[in-house]
Amino acid sequence: MQTVHETLPYSINVGGDLLSLEVPIVMGILNATPDSFYQHHEGAEAIRLRTRQIIEEGATIVDVGACSTRPGFVPPDEMEEMRRLREALKVVREESPKAIVSVDTFRADVAKMCVDEFGVQMVNDISEGNLDKEMFKTIAELGVPYVLTHNPSNPYRSGESEESEKFLSRFMQDMGNKVEKLHELGVCDVILDPGFGFGKTLEENYILMQNLEVLHELHLPLLVGVSHKSMIYKLLGTTPDEAQNGSTVLHTVALQKGAHILRAHEVREAKECIKICQMLKNSK
Repeated sequence: MQTVHETLPYSINVGGDLLSLEVPIVMGILNATPDSFYQHHEGAEAIRLRTRQIIEEGATIVDVGACSTRPGFVPPDEMEEMRRLREALKVVREESPKAIVSVDTFRADVAKMCVDEFGVQMVNDISEGNLDKEMFKTIAELGVPYVLTHNPSNPYRSGESEESEKFLSRFMQDMGNKVEKLHELGVCDVILDPGFGFGKTLEENYILMQNLEVLHELHLPLLVGVSHKSMIYKLLGTTPDEAQNGSTVLHTVALQKGAHILRAHEVREAKECIKICQMLKNSK
């Protein structure tokens, strides 16, 4: 029988307060975009209602993004991304002034704007710093927690999966190097996102999930974002809209392997996964 992995008692500095990750938490997704692959919210009222839902269902963090990262996406230019975020963050702050807010962006100037103008407390970068070479330096200057997402700019292979051991070795080397660079710049609060769906074959996504506990060797809090992703609906031959059940299954597996943060569309269901897995953990 699979047992629940012991979650290390990490905490992160969020705006001067320590946020404990001893019990896993949920990061609720708010897509302020017209073209996200699943769920998007345009206009002040839609954003207000989504913010309220995320908070009422029990999320600890609201993750606001204005640039779709679906497969084959064409990003808006920087000014348009900033415009969307200014509109969205104004509403989020009005609706829930005390919420912990993360911005989902790969652009350093966008991250800086969100922190400076709206007090955003965390930056979630899906590019591991590869799409904007100023990102690591900017994060160090801003002094906010940083979600480092594995997303190699040059995929290791083209269309074919690597064997498990080689893939994991490359992953650990890549992430270890990036973490070292961040620490050298003085970035203390780094959260590791394995980057499910980014630069990986279907098989590699499942290799990574099966071996998720290995990532604890990097001594970082672990964020898992699998909600409604292609690793679910492509495997099952369905659509993003039909991937909630698969999302719940993988959330449960991730928690059993020691995930600290679930980035999810369905907050209530993710919270229920955490509650059940905590009960299993404490029923020894």
